[in-house]
Amino acid sequence: MSKPAETTVIKKYANRRLYNTGTSTYVTLENLASMVKTNEEFVVQDAKTGEDITHSVLTQIIFEQENKVGQNMMPIAFLRQLIRFYGDQMQMVVPTFLEHSMAAFSREQEGLREKVMGRDVAKLMDEQVRRNTEMFRQAMAMFNPFMANAMMPKASEEKDAAGGGGDDLAEMRRQLAEMRERIEALDGRKDQNP
Repeated sequence: MSKPAETTVIKKYANRRLYNTGTSTYVTLENLASMVKTNEEFVVQDAKTGEDITHSVLTQIIFEQENKVGQNMMPIAFLRQLIRFYGDQMQMVVPTFLEHSMAAFSREQEGLREKVMGRDVAKLMDEQVRRNTEMFRQAMAMFNPFMANAMMPKASEEKDAAGGGGDDLAEMRRQLAEMRERIEALDGRKDQNP
């Protein structure tokens, strides 16, 4: 299916109804979710003011999807960390980071689909989940080094406890202790200079 040449305008009325100006029909959030999945570009505008409210409508679609039983995609630890970034100095960086992370994940997903032909799907999925989890853990460590340990996969913790990778773990703990000291020193300076 080819992509439309123009971006479709969806009008949202005060009664919460959504009107697709391209097809001249009323649509639902589920219809918009389907449009996203088929890569159809659209923008949602407030019918009265003309204000672009696409962001809030897409957020509402995610909220609705998360509320469906068995469809939770965002782990609680991720949601908590995301909430912590609101109002933080890193808030400006997070959207760009998430956008790049999702683009990388999509590229990996396409590569995975190509590999699936004739291979063990469960094994490929396990490998992909491990790579994505590690990539996400590393990325979160950039923003909050303390969160990185909390998000470390259980299998890695068990391996480290059994003695595999002990040197790496000791080195990571040493680096973490140094980072804590630096942060505490910075906090101390901040308290002294209001």
